[in-house]
Amino acid sequence: MEEKSYQLLDGKAVSAQMKREMAEEVAQIQAAGGKVPHLAAILVGHDGGSETYVAAKVKACAEIGFKSTLIRYEADVTEEELLRKVDELNHDDDIDGFIVQLPLPKHISEQKVIEAIDYRKDVDGFHPINVGRMSIGLPCFVSATPAGILELLKRYQIETQGKHCVVLGRSNIVGKPMATLMMQKAYPGNCTVTVCHSRSENLQEMCRMADILIVALGVPEFVKADMVKEGAVVVDVGTTRLPSSKTKSGFKLTGDVKFDEVAPKCSYITPVPGGVGPMTIISLMRNTLLAGKKAIYR
Repeated sequence: MEEKSYQLLDGKAVSAQMKREMAEEVAQIQAAGGKVPHLAAILVGHDGGSETYVAAKVKACAEIGFKSTLIRYEADVTEEELLRKVDELNHDDDIDGFIVQLPLPKHISEQKVIEAIDYRKDVDGFHPINVGRMSIGLPCFVSATPAGILELLKRYQIETQGKHCVVLGRSNIVGKPMATLMMQKAYPGNCTVTVCHSRSENLQEMCRMADILIVALGVPEFVKADMVKEGAVVVDVGTTRLPSSKTKSGFKLTGDVKFDEVAPKCSYITPVPGGVGPMTIISLMRNTLLAGKKAIYR
């Protein structure tokens, strides 16, 4: 068998290491008589993906030693009732941070709910105050997926300064914050950043110029080998559940990158699953720890 030319950016291994580090810190907080961080999650309806994500978040809390509270509503909950609960959590001193799992049912304004969350408890990093602070380089809760990707690049000591980073996708949750973070004066960062999206022309050429390619489109296997330059670092944020006869669950998570074809051209690449996904959950945990310690907002 030929030697693999690429190295995996193993989110599963890095997140396990971070989990151990945080569990140690929580044990020390507890031993010193401090308050254990408490994360609450609001889950509306029974979306399969959301159920899976929230279950993983609750499990991670238990493994690290955080307190967690899961608040469930049926899909027909009114916006008013949901906003009342958000207000209640804002004023609950025992709860350090909380999230409202997206997407929400159509009759509820996601933006209204996000803006109702106290930004000092917004561990998802979606509140405009956190987004604004991030964009000018102030301490804040950075949204979990971009924060997780930065941590992955850092732990693998990937050189970013002066590199050309191409971000595919412009969502508020991944694409935009990712581009902002990769251009800031810090490590990982100091990149020249290009953001491409569904209206970009010459997409192939743009992607081929990337030293670091971050793909967050939600289009399975969109990036093929001819879009990636030799030696690039590829981060695949895509997780689309496609039906599969080969798995017990009846579906398989598929990334935005055609892995088998692209990987041989890369220096580093994230697998799907086991790449960005675990890093997203562990970054939410780190935000919760920061919230518990009042490390960002006193």
